[in-house]
Amino acid sequence: MLPVSRTLAALLLSASVIASAPLVSAQGRGGGGGGGHAAGGAGGHAAGGGGGHAAGGGARGGGPMRPSEPERPPVGYSRIERPQGADARPQQLDRQAYNHNFRAGQPYHIGPYHAPRGYAYRRWGYGDILPSLFWGRDYWVLDYWLFGLDVPPYGYEWVRYGPDALLIDLRSGEVIQVVYGRFL
Repeated sequence: MLPVSRTLAALLLSASVIASAPLVSAQGRGGGGGGGHAAGGAGGHAAGGGGGHAAGGGARGGGPMRPSEPERPPVGYSRIERPQGADARPQQLDRQAYNHNFRAGQPYHIGPYHAPRGYAYRRWGYGDILPSLFWGRDYWVLDYWLFGLDVPPYGYEWVRYGPDALLIDLRSGEVIQVVYGRFL
């Protein structure tokens, strides 16, 4: 009878240790269950807890779980933030300030241009009317500030047309400003 009572005492002791261990959510490490195979036997594999491998507590040496902390800024460069004033859109269009056809001083690589069917590049200039096919929401450049483009007034948006950035009037499609070669 003595060996049975020692085994029983060992089981009770291990049950109290498991019961006092902190439980972790499915996204965290650890499992909170027994020590075992699929759902909690002895040994330590797959999704148990205890002294196991995968989701258990043994993959990193079985040490205590480390708490999460707030994310720090990137190492080696400053995080790109939306500049102050980028949301301060002018209420009215000042044509003297906006009516220009610029050559890009710095082009940006942002991926391929997915043109609508029938696209053939044409060099647009301010005052031209861009067909609505080319200024749907899929072509809007909403993060214009990343590409050195002016803040558009209300009712106007920057669109990508091939390698160019065009500021257009959303009511008529009139081109207000162009930056040729802004995108590669």
